[in-house]
Amino acid sequence: SLNHIMFDQAGRPEYGEVGKIFQKTGNFQTELNNNLVSVRGLFSNGASFAADGNVVASDSTFLRLFPQRKSDQIEVGLINLKPGTDIQKLKAQLKIGLNPNPNSPFVEVGTTEDFAQKEKNYWATSTGIGFIFGLGVGVGFIVGIVIVYQILYSDVSDHLPEYATLKAMGYTDWYLLGVLIQESLFLAILGYLPSLFLSLGLYQLTFVATMLPITMKAERAINVFILTVIMCSISGAIALGKLRSADPADIF
Repeated sequence: SLNHIMFDQAGRPEYGEVGKIFQKTGNFQTELNNNLVSVRGLFSNGASFAADGNVVASDSTFLRLFPQRKSDQIEVGLINLKPGTDIQKLKAQLKIGLNPNPNSPFVEVGTTEDFAQKEKNYWATSTGIGFIFGLGVGVGFIVGIVIVYQILYSDVSDHLPEYATLKAMGYTDWYLLGVLIQESLFLAILGYLPSLFLSLGLYQLTFVATMLPITMKAERAINVFILTVIMCSISGAIALGKLRSADPADIF
């Protein structure tokens, strides 16, 4: 209906308690882009980097709110499919039917998962926010290597006579490298567990402060652990240089 909208109750709190009022009264009127609109329903989508909140409106209401837009200017369309539909087959048929020139597609066709992945790739690779986050991960990885290396280097320096004794007994550098790798793995595990719980707390604080729907997924936690192990292993390999200089004749 004209001037009727659905309101995103998971948006930023700056928009007020629209959801609570609507649930109590069944109606809520407000102003949107200098037009009086009436809230007729609620949904939960949440804030994002692009918007602090969202509303859903009919095409007639949308064109009244944004008169500069043309009715044939469509950016995103949604098709509901019957259960059992071959999604990939229909996707291929729509691509052919909507794009007369396959070398220069006019309309992109994809599933909701494809659309979500495209949005993620856009924010990760084509925006300043994505670059900053990526740079932070890279810098953190390098700093982590340096810190773990300093810990292992100090440990090797403190126990250099013991390592020299092992070399005098015939143990190879590869064996000593294994010892350092084991020590670095212990550091990785001991450092990862408290960091994981700290990150969960920071995720919750960030969600409360920004209303961005961010969560610590199992896949992300596993990837961070793998990177932590790789980081510590690299530090252990670098610290091996100190062990190679351990000459039993010089120590004793």
